[in-house]
Amino acid sequence: MSKRPLKILLASPRGFCAGVDRAIQIVERALEKYGAPVYVRHEIVHNRFVVEGLREKGAVFVEELDEIPDDGRPVIFSAHGVPKSVPAEAQKREMLFIDATCPLVSKVHREAERHHKNGRQVILIGHAGHPEVIGTMGQLPDGAVILVETVEDVVQLLVAEPDNMAWCSQTTLSVDDTAAIVSALQERFPTIGGPHREDICYATTNRQAAVKAIAEQAVALIVIGAPNSSNSNRLVEVAALYGCPKAILIQRAAEIDWNWLADVETLALTAGASAPEVLIDEVIDAAKAHFDVSVEEVSITDENVIFKIPRILTA
Repeated sequence: MSKRPLKILLASPRGFCAGVDRAIQIVERALEKYGAPVYVRHEIVHNRFVVEGLREKGAVFVEELDEIPDDGRPVIFSAHGVPKSVPAEAQKREMLFIDATCPLVSKVHREAERHHKNGRQVILIGHAGHPEVIGTMGQLPDGAVILVETVEDVVQLLVAEPDNMAWCSQTTLSVDDTAAIVSALQERFPTIGGPHREDICYATTNRQAAVKAIAEQAVALIVIGAPNSSNSNRLVEVAALYGCPKAILIQRAAEIDWNWLADVETLALTAGASAPEVLIDEVIDAAKAHFDVSVEEVSITDENVIFKIPRILTA
């Protein structure tokens, strides 16, 4: 019995970004240099497949430093960044720690510090409870940063000095949603300052743009990523906003309900910035068991960004 045709539009860029690639390399190089175990505070990146792979190599994942014994083993801070209190505690305990914070997240940290040093009230656009937001707010004293998540939050915003403000943002937000919030801030507070260059990272922007380019051509879209991955969830939202009738987030091919694709002739496929390419291949191979699959890659730009790993791991 012949299989029904299914055309897969493969978004490009997709998957790993330079910050994620660097963070994973940091854990792998640390394991090579120091041996197992190497402790990692929080998931190094938001992807179960990646985390499990590193765990098998000897990485031990913890949520807080107090879970780590004083045994002299290295500890790595995740790509999302950490509050200043975390390295301070590590120094107090004389731990060997390595910071895998994405350089683009570190850039936001420095912006927030600069605005605070200049006496401005810092407004952070982001999602409450996300590790990156916790890390950014933790660069400054309590109350120095006010979090806004929506345009409605801007309407209700109360500040002591409305003419002395500056905004920055989480790096993995929706480009469109953030633009709307920034516009609302600028309309209500015309003198508000902002970053020299936008905070939403190149990879988040490119992956959203790639989804926008194929959303209308597809009946359905699958995003490979973790449920707690901000940039992956934003891809699902962008697909729906830009004309794709249905879009879902999955972690692995095994999660796909093939009945969901019963009336689909063209499927768009992408992956969040923490998802490796092997998971894309896994979905395509699984689809081939059900359909006569053809794959067309739709590329909107090339990415050639590389971030250096810390010198301590290259010496």
